[in-house]
Amino acid sequence: MSTKTVGSVGLYLVNGTAGKVGTPGAPIFHFSLLVNAVTGAVTGHGKLTQAVAPPLGDIPIVITSGQVHSTGFGSFTKVVSLKGDGFVSFPPPAIGSYLVPFDAGFAIDDAWDGVGGWIFGHQKVENVPVKSE
Repeated sequence: MSTKTVGSVGLYLVNGTAGKVGTPGAPIFHFSLLVNAVTGAVTGHGKLTQAVAPPLGDIPIVITSGQVHSTGFGSFTKVVSLKGDGFVSFPPPAIGSYLVPFDAGFAIDDAWDGVGGWIFGHQKVENVPVKSE
């Protein structure tokens, strides 16, 4: 698990991906999350990428709220819920951008590896690998 403890207040940083990395055209969620180990509160950011033609570009995601809960059973020892917004730009020649709601859920082990999915606007991705970096 690639985590970094921030100070002595029980905060740690988790970087990772969710999605079928290496599969052409698969949507991938890259995340960087700050977790409060005491309360389970999560905040952070990420981006959605997808290699399609024409390229959509990276879509920034701001995680406005999230929570980690311990399950106490099985190989997936934690469940994670994330809520936020993605900033989508209009394709040229239009100018501007708009917000799209983002919701994600992961079932992970202590190393932040497991399965998960997300809903971004009308896109629903389920049962994809979650890996820490």
